[in-house]
Amino acid sequence: MADAAPLECCVFTEPQRGFSYDDQLTAALAAERSGFDAYFRSDHYMRMEPGDPLPGPTDAWTTLAGLSRETSTIRLGTLVSSATHRHPSILAIQVAQVDAMSGGRVEFGLGTGWFEQEHRAYGIPFPAKRFGPFEEQLAVITGLWSTPVGETFSFSGEHYTLRDAPALPKPVQQRMPVIVGGGGATRTPQIAARFATEFNIGFQPEEVIAEKFAGAQAACERAGRDPGTLKLSVALPTLAGADERELSRRAAAIDQSLSELRNGTNIVGTPAQIIEKIERLRALGAQRVYFQLLDLRDVDQIEFLGTEVLPLLPR
Repeated sequence: MADAAPLECCVFTEPQRGFSYDDQLTAALAAERSGFDAYFRSDHYMRMEPGDPLPGPTDAWTTLAGLSRETSTIRLGTLVSSATHRHPSILAIQVAQVDAMSGGRVEFGLGTGWFEQEHRAYGIPFPAKRFGPFEEQLAVITGLWSTPVGETFSFSGEHYTLRDAPALPKPVQQRMPVIVGGGGATRTPQIAARFATEFNIGFQPEEVIAEKFAGAQAACERAGRDPGTLKLSVALPTLAGADERELSRRAAAIDQSLSELRNGTNIVGTPAQIIEKIERLRALGAQRVYFQLLDLRDVDQIEFLGTEVLPLLPR
């Protein structure tokens, strides 16, 4: 382990399940205190499963703006923002501003958007074909950020048109980390190879993760890009505990059974079992792991991972 390549470890949360800004702040501070590299959240305005909707949704970038001022070292981002939720010019300004507010700790994940019911409920347009707007959003956002100060940015596409945009503000970071992910066989890896610094695959068994990593690397080669410049990451539901009793209690708290969670795909178990799973993911090429934690109020689980798991990984 001493000679192993370093692994980045992130907390990944789903606040739309019923968690306030204060809940998220407590979790982010616990993740920072416990030694995690980053705190990420989803970008949804409705919960997907039955349950108490209170206190209602929180906006991803409003939340991250607040967290950027109340944390000091941990990186902050979305996994992933929906391209359907915001105009790319506005999103570019929002992300750049939060990056400045955080002192350069933001990471920007963007996806096509998929939760149609959420869009229908809030009157957000949900196009039948979403890859076109998604790719144009990445072109607009990265184009605005990379335009030299003093010059303007214009773009003419099927979905977005910009004329002489001042292309301000700029992110603090010289290169904003851009995360693209998904299971598409062709379009997604092509877009990742063109725009992303990181390719992510989530909620899939190990054989699928291996296949998608290989596809992203092959897309880089076809685009004339060094595959080694594209970070590979995986996001998986996580349940950690010292013993079966603790694991069962945590499973019940998120309305799931321990046997269902132990499906061979998720990160579930004692520290030794979790390390074994992560070592298999690393062998597939994962350089970053997102531990998806569904109970944001279970700060003890975050601290347990920080105390009992992270020190056993190459960091």
